[in-house]
Amino acid sequence: MKEALRRLICLIVLPLLGLIAALVVACGSVAVPEVTPTPTRTPRKTATPVPSPTPTPTLTPTPAWPVSLFVPPGLPPAFARAIGELLENHSDLFIPASAPEDADIELKLSPDPENVLLGGWTYALVAPFPTLTDDVAWSDVLSCWQGNPSGPFAGRPLLMSPETAMTLAVLLGEPAPGAIELLPAGELLPRAWETRPSWGIVPFEQLEPRWKVLYIDGVSPLDRRLEAEPYPLTVRIGASGLERGVLRLEEALGGYLTNRDVNKMSVVVMTGVTALTRATAMRMNRNGITYPAEDIHSWLLDADITHISNEVSFAEDCPPPGDYYTMVFCSDPDYIQLLEEIDVDVVELTGNHLLDWGVEAMQLSLRMYEERGIPYYGGGWNVEQALRPVTLTHGVHTFGFLGCNPAGPRSDWATEELPGSAPCNFGYIAEQLGPQIRALRERGIIPIVTLQYLETYSYEPTGQQRADFRALAEAGAAIVSGSQAHQPQGFDFVNGTFIHYGLGNLFFDQMQSLETRQQFIDRHVFYDGRHISTELLTAMLEDYSRPRPMTQQERAALLSAAFAASGW
Repeated sequence: MKEALRRLICLIVLPLLGLIAALVVACGSVAVPEVTPTPTRTPRKTATPVPSPTPTPTLTPTPAWPVSLFVPPGLPPAFARAIGELLENHSDLFIPASAPEDADIELKLSPDPENVLLGGWTYALVAPFPTLTDDVAWSDVLSCWQGNPSGPFAGRPLLMSPETAMTLAVLLGEPAPGAIELLPAGELLPRAWETRPSWGIVPFEQLEPRWKVLYIDGVSPLDRRLEAEPYPLTVRIGASGLERGVLRLEEALGGYLTNRDVNKMSVVVMTGVTALTRATAMRMNRNGITYPAEDIHSWLLDADITHISNEVSFAEDCPPPGDYYTMVFCSDPDYIQLLEEIDVDVVELTGNHLLDWGVEAMQLSLRMYEERGIPYYGGGWNVEQALRPVTLTHGVHTFGFLGCNPAGPRSDWATEELPGSAPCNFGYIAEQLGPQIRALRERGIIPIVTLQYLETYSYEPTGQQRADFRALAEAGAAIVSGSQAHQPQGFDFVNGTFIHYGLGNLFFDQMQSLETRQQFIDRHVFYDGRHISTELLTAMLEDYSRPRPMTQQERAALLSAAFAASGW
């Protein structure tokens, strides 16, 4: 009985005591004796090794947009405006920085060679149009800037706008007291004309024909082949810093920014009288058909559009040149090789000798021009065509050439059935050509008007000539040019229009006087839809046929006479 009771207690009480002990241990109040664990059996196989963990690569964090951009003072205003618009329109990409050291990207004037070029701004050294000086040494410009006047404008301050002065100061240092005179851009030209002789510096895009662009050490920004390095008034703008940001900045600006894009530049060369006859023809037969152009070949060939006023028709039965004094003209058809040699782009037919050899000669001439793809105007198969403008396009510019012959004779004028020059009347030229000029302007075409006016052997135009030419300017012509003059004449400016009353001869034999030997060839430069400059090329006729560039003394004499005749 006792043994049974003992077993019952062991079955009931001992498990209960174990449970109480476990509870006590959990509460931390009772120490539980350490129990020796039962050994774990190791399996009889080779354990698979655990590879070392591959380290996670550390990535360079990509900077978050926007990035900061430092814009220095002195940037050309148009470039600064482009940057301002970029900061405003792309604030998610770029924000302004107050100092270079705080910026991810820094803009720089005259950047280091390793920097990314974003733009280039060209400035022109200028003087009023009636200025005899053509070329200035850069050393003289620097000397004047630094307060040590030298050169042709010594003692005269350089005129410029405050914005131009800020940009140049970054490049040249602060100017010496009295070295420059600051005026708003719109006041520079009047001031320059009032204080002649004077000079200044203006941005290329602000040029206009009343300025004369001066060469610097023989280099001009009007030359499309200008290399930026030799020309000291080209300011470069670059960027350095965060490469990704610089590339995005370049992309946002739309590429290289400049105020002198050669793709927006066109050059038109206008000439005076060409008459391949008499003594000129004799020299061509003796020395070669292209002989007359040998010394001025590059002037004519380098233009985008070269104009020739050919006053004499080609005739199959034109006799060999003989009588120097004859006034009935024709040209050997082979002589058209001279026009091909100088790559003529447009022929004016307002001359008063077109029908000297009869209708057949002019018809032959028209066919010869057409076969060679040479456009012509101011004359034609009939009066309707003769009065019709011809348009030529180069780059961003389309030019409309039109002209007429008020001087006659009436027998030279085209009719409804017969060829000839385009007729018009003194005093009514603007009324006749004005509607065509305005129509061209409405179409975005630049009108260039040429006239076979009354021939006078004087540098000064007549009163009626001034009135007629000025009326064409007021009608909207960009250029009005006199093709009739055997002696060069003066100039005028009306409402932004350049007027040259007479250029003189080109290829014609008049060697009887200095005045008939003197010649102008006008090199007109257009930029982005505007006439911005006219460069006066001057030549002297030699050997009854061949113009050559003038010497400096000859050029000064002609310019002085022509400027005086212009009232300057």
